[in-house]
Amino acid sequence: MPDAWLLSDAVVLRLGAMRDQRDALERELAEPEVMADHRVSRDLAIRKAALDGPVGQFERWQALLAELEELEQAASGDDAELRELASEELPGAKAALIASVESLQRRLVNSSDEQIGSVILELRAGTGGDEAGLWARDLTAMYERYAQSRSWAWEVLSVSADASLGGVRHAVVSVKGEGVWSALAFEAGVHSVKRVPATETQGRIHTSTATVAVLPEAEDVEVKIDWNKDVVEHVTTSQGPGGQNVNKVATAVHMVHTPTGVEVRMQESKSQAQNREKARRLLKARVAELERERAESERSADRNAQIGSASRSEKIRVYRYQDDITADQRLDQKFKTSQIVAGDLASMFEALRDQETQRRLEAL
Repeated sequence: MPDAWLLSDAVVLRLGAMRDQRDALERELAEPEVMADHRVSRDLAIRKAALDGPVGQFERWQALLAELEELEQAASGDDAELRELASEELPGAKAALIASVESLQRRLVNSSDEQIGSVILELRAGTGGDEAGLWARDLTAMYERYAQSRSWAWEVLSVSADASLGGVRHAVVSVKGEGVWSALAFEAGVHSVKRVPATETQGRIHTSTATVAVLPEAEDVEVKIDWNKDVVEHVTTSQGPGGQNVNKVATAVHMVHTPTGVEVRMQESKSQAQNREKARRLLKARVAELERERAESERSADRNAQIGSASRSEKIRVYRYQDDITADQRLDQKFKTSQIVAGDLASMFEALRDQETQRRLEAL
């Protein structure tokens, strides 16, 4: 049985590759053309920051291992005084190494999540009529408040609103920043609310739902789309309220990815070019998500049984306004609804992340 402070050869090779990747990103960030492009430099900095943790811990582990080997040599040497001193320090050195391995493993199993610095968040009103639209609006505001607290970039790509009550039927938002996927990936699924709707005149509690999908925003290296051959594009006038330009000028972009059938429509902007750019981003994210789901199902047939599919049909959380209690179906602890909807999601996300980290560690 290997010593608890040692890492397998496969893990050492993986960490060595991550260190090479970190060093390459560091060199790339120092290039003048990259420094001049804020968007590229930000994305590269997020990826590098995600690697800094495990790589730094790996280098610390290497230093501690070298120190332990020196102590073991001294403890078996000819100098009696040095042997005694080394023997006294050996238990502490081994304990430090074991702690280093545990910390390193935790960072390692989450490192790929941390490298994703941009996601597309989709929210749809579910069951509950007008109240479902109001609930989808409140969820969107909740995530925006949390994004602001994390200094993440929040960009609304598309929103279909209910003009009469102010609800949201469908919203698509791009969120960028360090740790966005690590936090928001847990939000995919059905969010159920129990409260007295604004439209209720007799004070009765209703149950409404909204669905959330969280898609890592695909990079060009992740998914290749031939925009000329694989995508059918239609440019039309926009639908719904918005004035003469929206209804009479052809600015709305409708795209269909023929190999997968994925379809998107973007009409939020008055500019056809901006709608096309946003539609392409959303289409790429959805196609990449299909590919990820296919690959994951091939790698692990029992994944859904272990951690759930995180699909839109899976209820993950219930918000009870009357009791001021929010219950996440994956956790034992409860949270205050008033704090959660105000965007105070840090403690819930931390509990979910700790749970998933433990599951991944057990699967090592």
